[in-house]
Amino acid sequence: MRSSAVGGISGMQYSSKSDIVCAMLRELIISGEIAPAEPLRQRDLAARFGVSQTPVREALRRLESEGLVVNDPHRGATVRESRSGVVEDNAQIRAALESLGARLAARAISEEQLKVLRRLNDEMRTVPEGDERYAELNREFHFTIYESAASPMLLSMMRLLWQAMPAGPLVTRSHRESVRQHDELVDALAAGDTEQAAAITEKHILGTTHLESEIAHGVGS
Repeated sequence: MRSSAVGGISGMQYSSKSDIVCAMLRELIISGEIAPAEPLRQRDLAARFGVSQTPVREALRRLESEGLVVNDPHRGATVRESRSGVVEDNAQIRAALESLGARLAARAISEEQLKVLRRLNDEMRTVPEGDERYAELNREFHFTIYESAASPMLLSMMRLLWQAMPAGPLVTRSHRESVRQHDELVDALAAGDTEQAAAITEKHILGTTHLESEIAHGVGS
């Protein structure tokens, strides 16, 4: 369970309490901890975060403008429902953005970054199934690609999406198969093949089986 008080967020700079509340609520919504259509009562949220209702009200307005919250005159504020569900939404958006990231990375990735990707994938190759080290190595692998794309906006958006996956993307394929796909992706990046890198990435993401009921217990892709 994430921190339920404003003081629980550290290491980031915010200009106001409403900024902090907004960031915490956004993460709770994207992660699915606050479910679609769940009521967002200002009094309850204020007590949960240890603030007055004013920053909560301001945060809800901001999240409404972002499309994460809907405000109904009769029901009040609720989390906006998704047609396909938060897990599938995450997968679809990741596939689109990571494919773009791979395409950009294929144009700009350095030899040093390629060495890092190969080292990480070699480490993943030796990690047994179910070992929690795999998820962290996998995260570092993917974020090395995002960083090599040299797009701060893309990197920021991917960080937000991965906040919804505390244990990494949920998959049913083996580590061995994931590592094999990583090998193909690194080869495409090294060759500067933008279309192949994007196609491999899309297949890698959408070939994953996401299990919504186990969102907090999966392993990395």
